[in-house]
Amino acid sequence: MMKFFNAILLFFSVILAAQTKSEVYKIKYDKFENGKKTGGNTEIYVYNQMVFLSKPTDNIQQYIDLKNNYNVSTIKDGNTVFKKIIPFDSLPKPKFDNDTQIILGYKCKHARFSYFSNTIDVWFTEQTTVKGTPNSSYLPNKNALVLQLVFNGNYALTASAVNKENKYIPQLNYDDKTQEVNASEFEEIAINSRYKVVKIFDNEILNFDPNRIIPKESELETGKVYHFSKGSVVLKKIKMTPELKNSAAVFVKLRCMSNGDAYDRTGSVFIIPSKKPGETTSLLDAYLYGIEKLPVYRDKKNSQYQGIVKENEYSPPIEILSFFTPFGVNYFNDKRKINNYNWAKDVVYKEEVSSLIPTDEDEIWIGVFIGNYDSGGHKISLELDCYPEMSKNDIVSKNNYIAPLFSTVNTLEMSGQNYGSLFANDTLKVNFEITADVSNLQLLYTTTGHGGWDGGDEFVPRMNKILIDGKEMFKIIPWRTDCATYRLSNPASGNFPDGLSSSDLSRSNWCPGTLTPPYIIPLPTLSKGKHLLEVVIEQGPDYGSSSNHWNISGVLVGQSKSK
Repeated sequence: MMKFFNAILLFFSVILAAQTKSEVYKIKYDKFENGKKTGGNTEIYVYNQMVFLSKPTDNIQQYIDLKNNYNVSTIKDGNTVFKKIIPFDSLPKPKFDNDTQIILGYKCKHARFSYFSNTIDVWFTEQTTVKGTPNSSYLPNKNALVLQLVFNGNYALTASAVNKENKYIPQLNYDDKTQEVNASEFEEIAINSRYKVVKIFDNEILNFDPNRIIPKESELETGKVYHFSKGSVVLKKIKMTPELKNSAAVFVKLRCMSNGDAYDRTGSVFIIPSKKPGETTSLLDAYLYGIEKLPVYRDKKNSQYQGIVKENEYSPPIEILSFFTPFGVNYFNDKRKINNYNWAKDVVYKEEVSSLIPTDEDEIWIGVFIGNYDSGGHKISLELDCYPEMSKNDIVSKNNYIAPLFSTVNTLEMSGQNYGSLFANDTLKVNFEITADVSNLQLLYTTTGHGGWDGGDEFVPRMNKILIDGKEMFKIIPWRTDCATYRLSNPASGNFPDGLSSSDLSRSNWCPGTLTPPYIIPLPTLSKGKHLLEVVIEQGPDYGSSSNHWNISGVLVGQSKSK
């Protein structure tokens, strides 16, 4: 009898050992596009009923837990690891048919998934010990090994080998104590981890405050916020980080809301270029000591315009974002309630500015201007978002060529700087010299027309022309017809008897609550040497004491061929 029990115990020990012993399998998939092998491949590992889909160095680790019937994704943010769990029953559901094919000697069945307007054909076998899929969203059942995925009929992953792995045991980077987040929280963490945010301003007020004290130049510090021009300008000197200098793309992001001002106002985000050899004045000098520091441009009527063009001793600012505040968003939301009008809480402007980032500087002054005479004014936050190259093999050191030529945007309006109204009687002329070898040379030209009465240039299309060395290089009638799109950002906009609102009206290249991107003018034949640029605008006549004016800026950009 004892021998019988010993035999039974030995039998169950063998069975238990067979059930608990786990082997590592590696499945290799080749990549194909339109039936042609691309040379790339992906590998997954299966161990102890876990499918490991990621490389150990990947920031996001993905797993399929076949034992517990869910997918797990993890990400490390700072010193904390977060995990997301997606049960199998919440994944896309396939449709099955009777089609079969042979892959790696295994008979494969066919399933088709439809997800986010994409069609995914899956070929899987149930004849193998190992189970899994290279994509956690597309597993027909937990008894399947997917040997081919085909996306929209042209991109495919096809298994080329299924082998036991004797030298490598994959490891989990989470456990039951790992902090769990939901899918939307995980996606936010994942997206934010992929790029670098350089914070500039946080909830700064731009208003009219005639008692605002101007700081002393000797007290200016890097990283500190300063207000100028009676509160309508905020400035900060920042360090040029490696991300700012060498990212694949840099975007400026501005968040704005009313803090009491009901009107649509001109706004600008700009960089004050460092003084070049021979230059004695910058826009910063005017903020510190007054507009008298700026060189004066005179039109044919001898009217004065301070600091609007490149001079031997001065460079105008580099405008990186032209924007217009909406009519009173946020502050007036509860003061102008209309049924079924769900007012926005703020307005976010975001634009790529990669070519306008001075990569040869160690520090830069960056500022925001909103022209207004309201004590409450506007509240803004500003950041620069730096996006890396998709591949580390693509990383190159950038050498941006940036030459600001003109800007009639009067960011010192509250200090007496004149509007750009010279075009009614004159042409803006700029003498400049290209001293470097530059590739992909372009002029970024931003233009908006103003004159806010019926018949003013704000509401009348006007021709703009750019000439260089007497040759017409560009002409356009800058005009926006889409302003009604942004009605819900403009609660304080006046409503007319015909059903329209003021913010709906078409305008000269701007709308309340939007940004105005620059026109890109290629200049491939412009050589080194001295040149003359002219801006011609068919500005309309003044109306009584009111005058038309144009906010324009022009910056030459490209890549310097040598440092």
